[in-house]
Amino acid sequence: MCYSMSDMEKNIGQLFVIGFPGDRPASSFLDFIAEDNIGGVILFAENCPTHQLTKQNVTLIRDKMGGSLPFIAVDQEGGRVCRIKSAPAEFHSAWDYGTRFGLDQFREDYTRSMLLLKSLGISINLSPVCDIFLNENNTCLKDRCFGTTAADVVPFITAAVDIAHKAGLLCCLKHFPGLGAANIDPHDKLSLIDFDEILFEQRELLPFAAGVDHGADLVMTTHVKLRGLDDEMATHSEKLVNFFLRQKLFFDGPVITDDLLMKGADTLGHPGERAVAAFKAGHDLLLIGQDIEESVRAFDYFKDSFLRGEISKERVQTSLDRIAGIKFKLGKSALL
Repeated sequence: MCYSMSDMEKNIGQLFVIGFPGDRPASSFLDFIAEDNIGGVILFAENCPTHQLTKQNVTLIRDKMGGSLPFIAVDQEGGRVCRIKSAPAEFHSAWDYGTRFGLDQFREDYTRSMLLLKSLGISINLSPVCDIFLNENNTCLKDRCFGTTAADVVPFITAAVDIAHKAGLLCCLKHFPGLGAANIDPHDKLSLIDFDEILFEQRELLPFAAGVDHGADLVMTTHVKLRGLDDEMATHSEKLVNFFLRQKLFFDGPVITDDLLMKGADTLGHPGERAVAAFKAGHDLLLIGQDIEESVRAFDYFKDSFLRGEISKERVQTSLDRIAGIKFKLGKSALL
């Protein structure tokens, strides 16, 4: 689709996925997402105290958006990262399946969960985790990885992609380019990892490659700097997004940031500056957590940057096309 300048201005909000605090979205939040045509909403645990209230919140958001089709995203990885609680939505951790229960049990449990998510109105599960658990001091990823080698992880990644699609959900590989060797949690500070390009291509890249080859819809980066590959963190790295992900892995779907309110992204400036930097590096979707005021400020800053010509129309059109492409898939019903 070819967008005019006015169309692009109206659709800038499609580049944002934002969250809200509390168990109900405030009227100010609903007004913002509707008036500025925000692309998606991410749900956190406090937004999903019960299955019934989760569905009510999703319905409220969709109704407020009118004719627009917002993404409704959630982190439902298993174990301690299950935003929606209770069976069948909640299931064991990735580590439990990789080391104890096995792939068949994962398929069974993950299928039940994804079908439940679909019934609640969720459209994207921000999963599976493609990281390889390489550092026992990595508290961020403890229990969230399927194994300690690429061979351990890959079968679960391809299974998760297949199951999400059969349930009618979009899926998201994370945390590109790989956080498994990190010592530092990017929620707290920028993660730094040292290894060369050869090791990266023979280890961290493999689960992502498998997920992309299997048709994963999105890829999420995180606030990590691989000092052997680039001087920039992944959130601001054209090399990691446009070369390794786009050219090496041939991924042409939307790339989404990790939460831009994390302290690991602090060196990029305030959230608006972070959004612009990430977009210029090649990201299509800009994720901002549960601070509505920061979301509004970041959106306004980004839009002003576009109107001033700091962000090209061609670049915006490319991302809007990618987003429209996967939103087209959301009309599918469960195939199981």
